[in-house]
Amino acid sequence: MDYKSAGVDIEAGYKSVELMKKHVKETMRPEVLGGIGGFAGAFSLNTIKDMEDPVLLSGTDGCGTKVQLAFVMDKHDTIGIDCVAMCVNDIACSGGEPLFFLDYIACGKNYPEKIAMIVSGVAEGCKQSGAALVGGETAEHPGLMPVDEYDLAGFAVGVVDRKDLITGENIKPGDTLIGIASSGVHSNGFSLVRKVFDITKESLDTYYDELGATLGEALLAPTRIYVKALKSIKDAGVTVKGCSHITGGGFYENIPRMLPEGVHAEVKKDSYPVLPIFKLLQKTGNLEEKMMYNTYNMGLGMVLAIDPADVDKTMEAIKAAGDTPYVVGQIIAGDKGVTLC
Repeated sequence: MDYKSAGVDIEAGYKSVELMKKHVKETMRPEVLGGIGGFAGAFSLNTIKDMEDPVLLSGTDGCGTKVQLAFVMDKHDTIGIDCVAMCVNDIACSGGEPLFFLDYIACGKNYPEKIAMIVSGVAEGCKQSGAALVGGETAEHPGLMPVDEYDLAGFAVGVVDRKDLITGENIKPGDTLIGIASSGVHSNGFSLVRKVFDITKESLDTYYDELGATLGEALLAPTRIYVKALKSIKDAGVTVKGCSHITGGGFYENIPRMLPEGVHAEVKKDSYPVLPIFKLLQKTGNLEEKMMYNTYNMGLGMVLAIDPADVDKTMEAIKAAGDTPYVVGQIIAGDKGVTLC
């Protein structure tokens, strides 16, 4: 009897690390001390000394049941982007810069090539957000998880000068709401997606003209990372008063999170194009419109509150970062909440 016969292959773990090293290396920042393989990821804080009052920010999340689609499609190179995006977008939402990221992969069996493919996606997400991938863990759980399945989660740490922290406290009636386009369903609401659609290889490989892609391609499209867009706005000299990352809970839960008491958000549903995947999801599942907006991003991954005088500069800054912005509404006086009209 040995550990391998019990279901844990240490040699496969070593091979996984070797295969992922090239991906991890591409995410390094000058502040990273040492290399992969240490017991802890070391990151120098020397570069933030010039901040007046540095504040550390953190975010942790996973990809939910979106991983089930990766299993069925046997496509594992983008799910890591989702994991990173869910964490770093929350940090960017507070005005911060992501510094480093760590991932955790739990699997029924360690297939080194598959693990390396997952980590390649994590590394790509880190590159898109400027975060260093300083460590992680791959844990085999024989008997607890099926051998061909895994779960992926992670966390990020970022920093912001307190004076640049986005709190929403200065939002006032008359402010403008700007939405930034999403890339699709992102990483929320997939338990409902899996109820609506037949999640089989044949179904996911079916091409839809209205999607311009197969169903699987549209659903597995990685979550958009908005770090560069928020940085571009800041570099343009615009103060973002409030920021909502539209994740689980959709518009109704997330937009009010950025609002102080006494103000209300009005979002015009016809101010931007709802992505075709949401129309197909709603039609196929015969889902109520309110449920859709209460579950999904419906085509907007971020919603910002800014002074109306800064609209043009903000729109240009978002476009310069490669994202697509829309003026989607306004702030009015009223009870804290959101109305879609």
